Formats: sequence, structure tokens, C-alpha cells
Amino acid sequence: MNSTHKREAKVYLERDMVEGRLHRIGLGEAIIHSSRAPDKETPNEDAAALVPFSNTSGVLAIADGAGGQRDGAQASALAIDELKSAINDAAKADKDLREAILNGIERANQAVTALGTGAATTLAVVELQDQTVRTYHVGDSMILVTGQKGKIKLQTISHSPVGYAVHAGLLDETEAMHHEDRHLVSNIIGSDDMHIEVGSTAELAPRDTLVMASDGLFDNLHLEEIVEYTRRDKLPTIAQKLANACRKRMTDASKDRPSKPDDLTFILFRRN
Repeated sequence: MNSTHKREAKVYLERDMVEGRLHRIGLGEAIIHSSRAPDKETPNEDAAALVPFSNTSGVLAIADGAGGQRDGAQASALAIDELKSAINDAAKADKDLREAILNGIERANQAVTALGTGAATTLAVVELQDQTVRTYHVGDSMILVTGQKGKIKLQTISHSPVGYAVHAGLLDETEAMHHEDRHLVSNIIGSDDMHIEVGSTAELAPRDTLVMASDGLFDNLHLEEIVEYTRRDKLPTIAQKLANACRKRMTDASKDRPSKPDDLTFILFRRN
């Protein structure tokens, strides 16, 4: 498993990774995996970044491009670049990280909308501050925190009709994964009516695992499966197991199990 420790932004665009990459950021370590959908010939439309802000803070981000082929990849890359630039500008000017993230998401929306091609992307962001995390998201890329014993301590709500129905108790997770409208997203970067959902601050215990991912993860593994994979083992081992399990589901369709070939990008984070 490769590992890097320099304090600089790490950006992943159009990747097709075999194994994850481990980085130090804030007061912990993050591992990132990004791979193209099986048998896909066009680029991976997901993009991701780890952006340090100080010795004890930083940002994790994933964008899942929509629009197909180059449009989706361009939109996700542009969103990540605008967010990274806003954070770097704030760090140089000694400004607030929360404000920088909000500005970066707004700038991302303006830039993607200005393309005028109909391209769009989701954007999920985690702010790391000392021992706490705060979530920001637009779209259906999900963020969750699981404890060592399997308790889900934090979970974002997907901005989609199916996501809202699950949150309201109208659908259970199994029904949602097989719902014909699961692919619909109701809030996205590249829209005039984009809105940002900001979560409350949550403290990470030493063995808690933060998981954020494009829908390539959550459309192929049940939530309880993801929790079971992530609550034990070291991050590189977890990352490889998740990637292998998703690829197996994507290439082995069964009416009893979810199977949706898609680009797959996820970031796992733990405090040191």
C-alpha cells in the first residue's frame, strides 16, 4: 500500500486505481480509492481531493460527475479545483476554514454552470478540525461515521427522492437500493437552485471510521455490509476489501443482491 506524508493537496482525477493511497491529514490518516466502472471505456467521472489547511485541520472531498463521458469528468474536476483553490486562498490569508468551504462550493457551482453544457456533479465535503468533523454536501454522495462496535454515529441524507423517502421511513434500505428512481438526484452542482446542506460538528473517537463515497459504493453494498467492513482492521485492509467487494457485485449481477456498475471513489479517515 502506497503512503505519502507531505503537507500538500492531493487531487485524484480520472483514476483507475488497483489499490488505495494513504495520506496523513489533520490529526489522522486518510486512504483514497478511485476506479473506473468495470468494462467502461470512457474516463472515470469521479474526482477527489485531500486538502490540508493547518497541522490539525484539512478537507476531504469527493465529486461524482454527471452528464456522461467528458462532461461528467470535467464537471467533477472543476468542482474539486474550485474548492481546493478557495481553501488554499483562505489558508494563505489566515481566514476561517468553514467560510472557505462554503465559498469553494459556491464557486464550484458557478464554474460548472458557466460551462453551459448541461454537465453537473455531486460534491461531498468533510471539514477536519482537531478531533471533530463537519459535513457539507450537495447531491447523493454519502458521508457516514461508524464506531468500532458498528454503531452509525453520523449519516448524511442523500439529496434525491429515494434518499428523502428513506429518511422519512417510507422506504427501507433494501427497497431503496432496487428502486427504479434511485439514480435521480434533486440537488446538484451546476444548477441555479443548488443548495448546500451543512451538518453539525461531531467528535471522532480514536477508533471511529469516517466513510465518504460516490454512489458506486452505496449502490453496491448494503449499509450494514459497509459498517461491518469498516469497524475493524487497518485502513489499507478495509479499502481493499471494499473495492474488491464492490467490483464483485458490479460484475456478478444477482436479483438477490445489488449490482450497479459505476465509477467507484471513496475516502476513509481515522484519527491517529
